[in-house]
Amino acid sequence: MLPSSLVLVRRVAIQFLRDFEHHARRMIDATAIAAEIDTIDYSALSIRPEFIDANGHLNVGYYNLLFDKALDLPWARLGIYSGLILASGYSSFALETHMTYQRELKLGDPLDFSLLLLDFDAKRIHYFLIMRHRHERWVAATCEQISICVDMNTRRSTAWPGEALARITALHVAHQARPRPPEVGRAIGIRRRAEPGTGKG
Repeated sequence: MLPSSLVLVRRVAIQFLRDFEHHARRMIDATAIAAEIDTIDYSALSIRPEFIDANGHLNVGYYNLLFDKALDLPWARLGIYSGLILASGYSSFALETHMTYQRELKLGDPLDFSLLLLDFDAKRIHYFLIMRHRHERWVAATCEQISICVDMNTRRSTAWPGEALARITALHVAHQARPRPPEVGRAIGIRRRAEPGTGKG
């Protein structure tokens, strides 16, 4: 018969192994989740005739709509905007947005999008979206946002559910190695050229 101290050590060791196995099963491979996000098919998102304004191009308001629709796809895979999270009483709300419009889009132009996760904490997520021409790959617009997790019963901010936070963490690990686009963190303002000989704008 084992001494009581050894029995206690054995129980602690067994519990540790069980806990380790449990957390290992919950761990999400960063490379796998990044690949899943990178390979999302956005081809269903298109520029409809009613999105075209008097200037003959995509109206500014519909860039925001298309970014929002595009975001639903990676959000569903991360578990932060999907039937699963809504059924559990949570959702995500946008807090702040900064967009740049870089090239005209016209009726018939095919679209593609990409997501870069910049930062996160227990409640918030900071990310960057790029809208491109699907075939020619030039950048049409960018959208930088911060969103927050909300308890839909209280309509107040709360922590991300555990599974969603695990996916967010894994994607952030993968995206940390990627370069940040120059538009990230850009402040709005009129840029002026320096006056000759003064160095002042």
